[in-house]
Amino acid sequence: MDNSEFAKGKGKIGKTVEGAEKLSLGISIVVAILMGIGIGIWLNKTFHHIWLLWLGVIWGVAAAGMNIMIAYKKLKKELDEVKNDPKYKNYKIKKEEDDLLDKFE
Repeated sequence: MDNSEFAKGKGKIGKTVEGAEKLSLGISIVVAILMGIGIGIWLNKTFHHIWLLWLGVIWGVAAAGMNIMIAYKKLKKELDEVKNDPKYKNYKIKKEEDDLLDKFE
């Protein structure tokens, strides 16, 4: 059972797990960038080329971007499940809201 299945359960623990899952995105972004910087510093000290430091920073930022993309896909999947839920089928979108949503698609 993964965290999202556990969070759907009732009680304090389920809400805590769900909150920690959302918080983990911010932490993973910071950790990815710091790891990239750390690798860049190590490469710079080992091979004595400053551009290797910047390569590590770029790797860290790319890893952070990948974490954001993974979180986005997971959230989109969850929202698509809600969209297809029968209890929300009778919700009507106003014309202005529909036009605004079309701009983002």
